[in-house]
Amino acid sequence: MKKLYMSALLLSSTAILYAQEVIWQKDIKSSTQDFLSQVTTTVDQQYLITGSSIQATGKTAVSSVASKQKDASKGGSDIWLIRINEFGDELWQKTIGTPQDEEARSVIQTADFGFMVAGNVQNSANGFGSKDVTVTRLDKNGKVLSELILGGRGLDEVEKMIPTPDGGALLGVYSRSSAFVGSGRMEAGSSTINYQPKTTNNFGEGDYWVIKLTKDNKVEWEKNFGGKGDDHLRTMVFTSSGYIIGGESRSERSGNKTVGIEEGTDVWLISLNTKGDEQWQKSYNFKNRDILMGMNVINKSQDKREKNQDLTKGILLGGYTQAEGRIETDDETFWMIYIDNNGNEQWRKHVKGESRKKEERLSDLKMNKDGSIVLAGTSAEELGKENWKIVKLGDSQIDQLIEKQNIKIYPNPVSDYAYVEIGFDFIEADIILYDMGGRQLQSLKTKNKVTKINTQNLIQGAYLIVIKTDTEKTANAKLIKK
Repeated sequence: MKKLYMSALLLSSTAILYAQEVIWQKDIKSSTQDFLSQVTTTVDQQYLITGSSIQATGKTAVSSVASKQKDASKGGSDIWLIRINEFGDELWQKTIGTPQDEEARSVIQTADFGFMVAGNVQNSANGFGSKDVTVTRLDKNGKVLSELILGGRGLDEVEKMIPTPDGGALLGVYSRSSAFVGSGRMEAGSSTINYQPKTTNNFGEGDYWVIKLTKDNKVEWEKNFGGKGDDHLRTMVFTSSGYIIGGESRSERSGNKTVGIEEGTDVWLISLNTKGDEQWQKSYNFKNRDILMGMNVINKSQDKREKNQDLTKGILLGGYTQAEGRIETDDETFWMIYIDNNGNEQWRKHVKGESRKKEERLSDLKMNKDGSIVLAGTSAEELGKENWKIVKLGDSQIDQLIEKQNIKIYPNPVSDYAYVEIGFDFIEADIILYDMGGRQLQSLKTKNKVTKINTQNLIQGAYLIVIKTDTEKTANAKLIKK
C-alpha cells in the first residue's frame, strides 16, 4: 500500500519536515470501492471516520475491518461510519442508505453525544432534484433517530456541516440549483423524513448555499452567495464573530460577490454573523486551480482574553493548487495560510506534493487541542480498491500557535458527566474533586490526557478539580454543577 505522503506534506515545509512525528496510523482495508470523506474528533478525544461504500444493488457488503463485517448493503452506494477510540481501536460501525446512491460528506457530534451525518442522495424518488442533501441524526451508539432532505430543482451537494452554539448546525452546500417551486412529490415519503425545498435562487452556474438548522433539525434561515461563474463551497468554521465560509471561485465581481479572481480558481472566504448577514469577503491566490481543503480556528487562552475582545486568535487554512488541463510529475502544490479573524493574511507557505499518479487523495484534516493533527485520506493499490488511511501527526510549528491550558473541563457547567483534559505531559495523574469547603468527594488515577468523571450525585453548585501528576505538576479549575 502506498503511503499518504500528500497528507504529511500539506502541513509541513522543508524547514520543519523532520519536526513531524507519526503518533499512530490506522489503515482500514477493503475489498470493495470505499471513499473516506471526514474524520470527526469526539468530545472524549475519540474519532468517527465517515465515508461511502460502493456496492452492487442487492449485494451484501463484504469489507472487513478489525475482523468485523459491515452491515448489509442498502443498495448502490451507502454511508459508512466507523467509530474508533484514541488509540485507533474500533468501537462500532454503521451502514446507512436506501435503494438509491448515498454518499457521506460531513459529521458533527451533538450535545447529547450523538451525531448528525450530512450527505447526498441521487435521484431520490421523493426528492427535489438530481441530487439532494440528507441530514441524518443518530444517537451515540449509531441508532438512526430522524432524517431531513433538502434541495432545489437541480444538483445540490453538501460539502460541510458544523455545530452552532444553540445546539443546531450550519450546512454548507455547493448548489447548481434553482429554488423549488410547486408540489406533486414526496407524498409517499416516510413519516420519519422531513422534506425542505430550497427557497433561494443562484446568481451563477454554481453558488455557496448556506443553511442554518435548529436543534430540532428544521431550517431557520438560508442564504445564497456567488457570482456569474462557478463558485464551489468546501468548508466552514465557527469563530467568535460568527461563521467563515470558504471554497474556490471562478467568478469575477458579479452577483453578490465583491472580490474578483486572479487566475484559474481563487480561494474565496465570506464572513457571516450568526444571523447569516455578511461581514466581509476575501480572496487568496496561488495560481492555477486553488482548492481549499480545511479550516481550523485557533482561539486565545482564557488568561489572555480581554473584555469585549474577539476570542478567535486566527484561522489556519490548508489546501492545494493543481495544474489545469495537464498531468505532470509535480502537478500538485500544497499550501497553508494563517489569517486573523478579519481575513487578513499573516503568513503562507508552499510545499510540493506527490503526483496524482499515486492515486492518493487527502480528504480532511483536523487540528486537536494539544496541537497534534489528524489527517484522513484514500489510497488505492489498484483502481476500484480504495483503502482508508488515518494518520496522526505532531508538528512543532503548528504546536507554537496553540496556547495550551494546564487543565480544561467540558462541558462546564455539567449535568451528569464531565471530561477533564490535562495539558502537560505525565505518565500517571490523580484527579481529585473537592467541594468549596475543602472536603474531598472523589479521587481517581488516570494515564489518559482526557478522563471522564461522574458528576451525577453532585448537588447544584461550585466544586474544585485538582490535578496532581507523577512529574510533580499541579493544576486546578472550578467545575459548576447545574
